Amino acid sequence: MREKLLALVALQKVDMEIAALNKSAGEYPKQIAELEQLLGAARSATEAERAKLTDLDRQKATMEQTIIEEKDKVKKWEARLTEQRSTREYSALAREIDIAKKTNLTMAEDLIELGKAQATQRTAFQAKEAEFLGRARELGEKMGALRTKLAAVEAEVKGIGGRREEAARKVDPGLIKRYEHIKKKKLPAMVAVVAPGTCNGCRMNVPAQMYNTLRTTLGYDLCPSCQRIIHAAEALEG
Repeated sequence: MREKLLALVALQKVDMEIAALNKSAGEYPKQIAELEQLLGAARSATEAERAKLTDLDRQKATMEQTIIEEKDKVKKWEARLTEQRSTREYSALAREIDIAKKTNLTMAEDLIELGKAQATQRTAFQAKEAEFLGRARELGEKMGALRTKLAAVEAEVKGIGGRREEAARKVDPGLIKRYEHIKKKKLPAMVAVVAPGTCNGCRMNVPAQMYNTLRTTLGYDLCPSCQRIIHAAEALEG
């Protein structure tokens, strides 16, 4: 019986090693996702500055085109002044020309201010873009390191798989079947019961008769509380 338990102990040791590796590996995707979120936030901030600059570029281009069109309109009106036959028509058109010129002058002043805003925003965007590129390199390096660690752990787990198969072959078929069933829910799946009859898995006391039987037979049973495979500590001594 002791040999059966020792074989299962060896298997469980490998499983505990795999579980520890999987636990550490499980943190890497989470950390990578967090870094990707930071990178996404930095990218969004940069794109927001780009959008502001694009909008100012559009406004400036539209205003420049409007000024050109308005100047052309004034030229056409000025050419028509000599064609006016009445003083009233001449005065009305001259007034429209004067208003248009003043409007064009105001738009020209607005265009200058828009150009200043455009230059300021271009500087802000370039600074944000440079900051993003630096942040992207930093986060990229961190994510790359995490992916390397993850790949290394996965390779190590794969390598341990061969050791596990070898250990599993040495375990009693009936015992390993029970062990595998329990392992899906909790690990360790097999624990010792120590004086005065406490299960090392759930820290609950097993019935006195069960504890005495385990000590006498050096066999195994199931803990009534946690359903783990239990054995007396003495069963592995010697």
